Amino acid sequence: MNEPTTDQLPVVVIGAGPVGLAAAAHLVERGLEPLVLEAGPTAATAVRNWSHVRLFSPWAEVTDPAAEKLLAPTGWTRPDGATYPTGADWAEHYLQPLADVLEGKVRYSATVTGVARAGRDRIVDADRDQQPFTVHIQTADGGEERLTARAVIDASGTWSIPGPMGADGLPALGEKAAAAQISYRVPDLKDPAVRARYAGRRTAVIGSGASAFTALAYLADLAEDEPGTHTAWVLRRGIGANTYGGGEADQLPARGALGLRAKAAVEAGHAGAVTGFRTQAVERDGDRLVLVAEDGRRLDPVDEAIVLTGFRPDLSFLSEVRLGLDERLQAPTALAPLIDPNVHSCGTVYPHGVNELTHPEQGIHLVGMKSYGRAPTFLAMTGYEQVRSIAAAIAGDREAAERVELTLPETGVCGGAGLYDDPDAARSSEDGGCCAAPATLHIGTDAPRTSGGC
Repeated sequence: MNEPTTDQLPVVVIGAGPVGLAAAAHLVERGLEPLVLEAGPTAATAVRNWSHVRLFSPWAEVTDPAAEKLLAPTGWTRPDGATYPTGADWAEHYLQPLADVLEGKVRYSATVTGVARAGRDRIVDADRDQQPFTVHIQTADGGEERLTARAVIDASGTWSIPGPMGADGLPALGEKAAAAQISYRVPDLKDPAVRARYAGRRTAVIGSGASAFTALAYLADLAEDEPGTHTAWVLRRGIGANTYGGGEADQLPARGALGLRAKAAVEAGHAGAVTGFRTQAVERDGDRLVLVAEDGRRLDPVDEAIVLTGFRPDLSFLSEVRLGLDERLQAPTALAPLIDPNVHSCGTVYPHGVNELTHPEQGIHLVGMKSYGRAPTFLAMTGYEQVRSIAAAIAGDREAAERVELTLPETGVCGGAGLYDDPDAARSSEDGGCCAAPATLHIGTDAPRTSGGC
């Protein structure tokens, strides 16, 4: 029997989250065959992990047009476009139904462990572009499989690798040893067990982005009911006019309101800000933790720590393909200057597609939150435009691939480096960004996935 040509092979999409499923929908619309590989047991596994958090963007901005076309024959209707879904709403009322419509094109419990060119490691040039991709996966029972693909779209996000407490980008000394008292996610205080963990106790929240705002607001609500609950808010920079975001001027109203809630928590005394604190070590004081800064300052002992310092892409399974990544952000080289948080503030990231997401290895694309590397700013709509453009390019429609079909909303009042009280503090991956709401990522960012994403 003849082997299929490369063009007859499926396009493998890694991740059944919002952007991965949108990629599949656009591929189907183009008459191409997608195969979505999801490490978790259901669609949107990462989104479900922050199911209690509400998105910044309304329903009208978190559904993809091609996906809606696939869903329409099933009787699906988009929820009220002006309302804001939680992660649970997004998964239940849109993402899982979309995966169900795609049926056999989505495989669950399939963890991608490697991507390469067939018969070629990353060194070999000979006939490289003529070879299909091989995608290695591990199944739920520990088995291994090797799939073949004409192209690979990596929409696996950044949820699996949260940033550490250490200010140098590595875990603080003693951070790993104290893991039982450290969380890297916004707590769901509606869960009785989680609530008991923080009620009546002192907690350090490390981070200055929207995830941290969410945690501050949640813990302030808990303090109203549980005396003795207090938060030490640890910031690596100072407090300035833009610390709490755009407030009422933010064109993402839900995000602006979140910043105001965090500010109210501080003003009410439920949280105390510790500024310019760059954590170097975590020490023990009996059963409690003491955070130690690079300048020798020591935080009063805390019972728990919540670290919300952004997320990072997992590039380990892409080691045998040739990626062109910015050395700082770990984002595609052409995209990085457009999203660099050291430079950009609101409204300066325009819609982009295949041109900005192409790598030296033709046929592989990082999309969604993963395409932003360590940059904290992302909107679901941006990811949907990315995969629309890439699907068109794979189908050979270069004109459509290079055409912009998205107008982004203005996203509010923010500022870059130089607007903070600390003149040395540039925007970092924990700042939550200002060109878009975080997605899980945090769909994510700053964690888009924990602080009201997209």
